[in-house]
Amino acid sequence: MTFTPIHADGACHAHDPATQGFTYNHTMLRVKDPAKSLDFYTRILGMTLVRKSDYAGGKFSLYFLVMPRDGETIPADETERRRWIARQSGVLELTHNWGTEADPAFHYHNGNNEPRGYGHICISVPDFDAAIRWFDANHVHYQKRPEEGTMHDIAFLKDPDGYWVEIIKG
Repeated sequence: MTFTPIHADGACHAHDPATQGFTYNHTMLRVKDPAKSLDFYTRILGMTLVRKSDYAGGKFSLYFLVMPRDGETIPADETERRRWIARQSGVLELTHNWGTEADPAFHYHNGNNEPRGYGHICISVPDFDAAIRWFDANHVHYQKRPEEGTMHDIAFLKDPDGYWVEIIKG
């Protein structure tokens, strides 16, 4: 059975050939404390840090994280790795503006407080119940636990900056 296009106002089904080969590459989140954010995204969620760039003139750093597919090799050569990163889908870029980590009053808008805008990113997991046990064992903060509300097959975690991360079974 082939996919039948889903119709919604504004959705285009006849893509211009000029867009052939375009790839959704990354989403960027600003983070207050990169050490806390990197711990969450690498240790808790299993992402891999594949690039870090410091920009002294602008006083900020960029961290690029991916979830490589099984058996996928990340290039060791930095130039080739940059090209590889540019071809990936679902890259997470964390941007740290230097000095924010030292300001106890500083925080970013998470997009879910008023006025609402940005919502969340989503991670699919092979075993939902095992993932929830992992998050619980690591004292992850939840916005919504699976047993809350009417949708018991999803959870929403909160990262160190309060951004929401939806968890679904993949």
